Amino acid sequence: MARYLIGQLAKLCEVSSDTLRFYEKNGLLVPGERSDSGYRLYSEEDLSRVHFILRAKAIGLSLDEIRELLAIRVEADQHSCAEVKAITQAKLEDIDSKLAELKRIRNALKKLNDACCGEDNDNASHCSILEALADEPH
Repeated sequence: MARYLIGQLAKLCEVSSDTLRFYEKNGLLVPGERSDSGYRLYSEEDLSRVHFILRAKAIGLSLDEIRELLAIRVEADQHSCAEVKAITQAKLEDIDSKLAELKRIRNALKKLNDACCGEDNDNASHCSILEALADEPH
């Protein structure tokens, strides 16, 4: 069975050793045994776990969500697929909400931007964008 030092595992996963230590500190990665000289040793399962973490992170899952999925993965026979789907469904709903908010912000910003003449030779004392932002809400 292969054993990796932290630097070796980091290189295989294309992350820094500090990233692996961060995952350990946050309970995503549990260091296994230590070598005779006291260095942490990581297994093939740890390599697989880090790849899982990185893929989950790449699709926008938070550390808490990843931690929850890892816990389910460890005891998969005691959990349902519906539990896993609930996590991704909640994330999708969160993303949809953020997208709607970003669209609202974009539309408001575009309206302000389109209303401004943006001429270089006009001073900003009567800029429609500055005036709109300074107006008190009704």
